[in-house]
Amino acid sequence: MSTKDSDSAGHNEKDVALIEQRSPAVSLQNQEQDGRLLDPSIRPSAERKLVRILDSRLLPTIIVIFIMNYIDDLGVQRVAVTAARLQGMTQDLHLSDLQYNTVIAILYASYVPAQIPSNMILNRISRPSYYIPLCVVLWGVTSACTGLTQNYAGILVCRVFIGLPEAAFYPGAIYLLSRWYTRKELAFRGAIIYGGLLISNAFGSLIAAGILSGMQDKRGIAAWRWLFYIEGCVTICIGFIAAFLLPDYPHNTRWLSAEQRRLAQVRLAEDAGEADEDGSHESALVGLKMAIKDPKVPIMAVMCCSQLLGLGFINFFPTIAGTMGYSTTITLLLCVPPWIFATIACVANAWNADRTGERFFHQCWPWWGVIVGYIIGVSTMSIGGRYVAMFLMASGYAGFALTCVWVANAVPRPPAKRSAAIGIVNGFGNIGNLIASYTWQTQWSPDYHPSMYIGIAALAFATFLAFVVRCMLVHQNKLLDRKELEILKGDARERIEEAARLEGLTFEEALERKKGFRYLY
Repeated sequence: MSTKDSDSAGHNEKDVALIEQRSPAVSLQNQEQDGRLLDPSIRPSAERKLVRILDSRLLPTIIVIFIMNYIDDLGVQRVAVTAARLQGMTQDLHLSDLQYNTVIAILYASYVPAQIPSNMILNRISRPSYYIPLCVVLWGVTSACTGLTQNYAGILVCRVFIGLPEAAFYPGAIYLLSRWYTRKELAFRGAIIYGGLLISNAFGSLIAAGILSGMQDKRGIAAWRWLFYIEGCVTICIGFIAAFLLPDYPHNTRWLSAEQRRLAQVRLAEDAGEADEDGSHESALVGLKMAIKDPKVPIMAVMCCSQLLGLGFINFFPTIAGTMGYSTTITLLLCVPPWIFATIACVANAWNADRTGERFFHQCWPWWGVIVGYIIGVSTMSIGGRYVAMFLMASGYAGFALTCVWVANAVPRPPAKRSAAIGIVNGFGNIGNLIASYTWQTQWSPDYHPSMYIGIAALAFATFLAFVVRCMLVHQNKLLDRKELEILKGDARERIEEAARLEGLTFEEALERKKGFRYLY
């Protein structure tokens, strides 16, 4: 192919790739140009600009989706279903207490097992900016259809099908963040998007209060049905918008320049001492097997399950607030301040976790606050005491916000293993939510003492497992100290060689950087 021909095909990616294969000089020239931002004199400002771009596009988009996710699905289903319960949904659908608990729990029958294959798919496809918004649209449609249900069977079907697209989002969002942010940037960003969950519990209550109080019998439709229609339709619109805002991966995001894409890849390669890419033999199935065989992953999965069982009050937060004896609207409004407080605690905790690099204590202290809240709850029925307990209970999710981040830190490479590990831990962990749907039973109201005893035991066990994981990571860091000088082979060597290519280093220099990697605990 002549130079003239190549110029005329300059906008054709396939032709450019062919030219680079046939002309190493051209490929080297392009690589040097792409590495312009790696110059030490301009890199700090270029890196700050790159992070600002990501923070301004990736984080807000995921936060908005997360807010609608939890208002529309786990929010509509946890907040709105429990709120709607206060406004006659159970009567309209003729649900018994057992059937209502099953409506809450059945989501997890599809949500839990779908998370692992969803994250494996996300790791293999090249356009998460299409995959995640598609799932958002699907769960918006399904949620809107929930308002059409006329009986127990209908709402069960909607709940099962809403779990499938829902499974793609939270573990997928954390995995996508881990493909862009370094270890010491990830916890804070993860907490910011998780703050969307906590804020949604506050706004979900406000929206529910407004709709349930103002839409009853409008056009002959019950207010709880309007709740699902309105929030489902808004979610669908947000899903379409998100397709234009979300990034793909550092090597193929269209709204970044070639130099910025190169810088994004180099940042992650430097962070772990090897390229954030799968080796030639590391397929999705291989990554799944690697994750299952890593003892940290099943331990963290059980830890996540235990903590979500201990935090299962979220399914019934408006019901718990209702035990203070106020009207439906006042009860829902009282749910707002605890979640705003929890959001502040979540972001502050994660910021400090990133700054210090510490994980265990930042993961566990919010759980200990919940335990104190439960102790207050079983000790008094006074309105003041119960309301203070609700603040402590809500802040417990500041610990859960770090769970998948800790998984990404503890299982950093290869991406196939990391994506499967996040799916396993978050998927299996949500079995705790399923169990919790039955541990907050109506016959235990208004004090819910047995529910709180179960929560105390579950969070104590989760703390023990978190300590075990910490000890394992300390041990693995000691092994790294002893094995620094060993020659790496196979897929690990491939990733270090790729990191060297991206950074313009020799293999020996990249290997030297690899020696600096240590697990965060």
